[in-house]
Amino acid sequence: MNLKTNLMPHQAIAVKKMLPTRVGALFMDMGTGKTRTAIEIIHHRQKQISKIVWFCPVSLKETIKHEITKHTDSKDIYCFDQKTNQRNINDVFWYVVGIESMSLSARVILTINELIDTDTFVIVDESSYIKGHRSARTNWITNLSKRAKYRMILTGTPISQGVVDLFSQFRFLSPKILGYASFYSFAANHLEYSEKFPNLIVRAHNTEWIAAKIKPYVYQVTKDECLDLPKKLYETRYFSMTNDQREWYENVKMEALEYMEEWNSYTIFQLFSKLQQIVCGFLNAKDIVFTHDRVDIMHSVIDQIKEDEKIIIWCKYEHDINEITKSLGAENVAQFYGKINLKNREESILDFKNKKRFFLATESCGGHGLTLNESHYTIFYNNGFKYAERMQAEDRNHRIGQTKPVTYIDIVCEDSIDERIENALQNKGSVVQDFKHEIDLIKDKKELIKQL
Repeated sequence: MNLKTNLMPHQAIAVKKMLPTRVGALFMDMGTGKTRTAIEIIHHRQKQISKIVWFCPVSLKETIKHEITKHTDSKDIYCFDQKTNQRNINDVFWYVVGIESMSLSARVILTINELIDTDTFVIVDESSYIKGHRSARTNWITNLSKRAKYRMILTGTPISQGVVDLFSQFRFLSPKILGYASFYSFAANHLEYSEKFPNLIVRAHNTEWIAAKIKPYVYQVTKDECLDLPKKLYETRYFSMTNDQREWYENVKMEALEYMEEWNSYTIFQLFSKLQQIVCGFLNAKDIVFTHDRVDIMHSVIDQIKEDEKIIIWCKYEHDINEITKSLGAENVAQFYGKINLKNREESILDFKNKKRFFLATESCGGHGLTLNESHYTIFYNNGFKYAERMQAEDRNHRIGQTKPVTYIDIVCEDSIDERIENALQNKGSVVQDFKHEIDLIKDKKELIKQL
């Protein structure tokens, strides 16, 4: 395997640090080229390994394949698909496997069990996908990869919920790094749980010790430290609910106050989702559609952007996808969301790059791995509840190769859940967890509900 592209200075530093150890973590911001860095490390190791097993989110499989062919002359690449099994697997150097398949498909698990041996290099891309110590995919990937001599994790967001996220990621690399045989011994030394809600972590301890233990195995860099990227610019456009929306919005709040027996993360999430749906013009639970002004505000934003500028639009719900597509015209929109299969997703990306003006996607589906530098404008039709997801979405067009400032426009419904979401994201938090914390502190739930 020969390389076709050169390293950037920060990538060369990463490679130099990673080469002396057989396991390691690249904690590199989105857009800083962690895939290219990993490929360089593989290039240095190619005489010691027989194959690569590259785990990544299912939606990124074709992107990883594209990156390999972009940076190397290798054609020896096999992406797992719905027909892959132990009998028909190709004999190649690169295997690209969807992480989610490791919890859903015995066929894939058995095939991976046959593939991984001592001379395999195993990579987990977007390793936050294996942060859950109880999840089936985490345990299958970790246990089957133990026999591999070389292991690496890649992510721009190693921590989204706190140091608890680090345990499983470093257990995959080696349990010797943190020195704990189980999650429970790790938790006993570093995590403090709520007495009222047993699964709620309220505090972390000895974090400096954790940082010192993982430091020899980690290269970490942010975009601000290594790239001279154009500025991010932010604007917000506001609108108000219609009378019908407001009436339903207040009723849902009052129902929650009257009937909700337990205020935990799940019930708060359900309430917030209902409120967000209402300000977006629908309510799934009641099969209701409202007249609303969000789409009109989106059009007013688009009207102020030059017609030759491509635009990314992020939204959260399938109802949004359908409504926005109808409003903008299907011939102008490249859709990218959960119900579109992988082949059609690739076609959507090409359509956006080559002919269609709008890339319409959900953060949960399109927020990882894509490079969409053709666009200098991004509209957040609505937002998810987590800061990490927002950052992933923003950096689809603010990464290596972007030459112009990128403008992000948020559409926000005044005096609604939208404003609480906006504040949480600005404070780099999770709106659900922030509200949960407020509830734990304030006994007057009625007063708190009024603030939504």
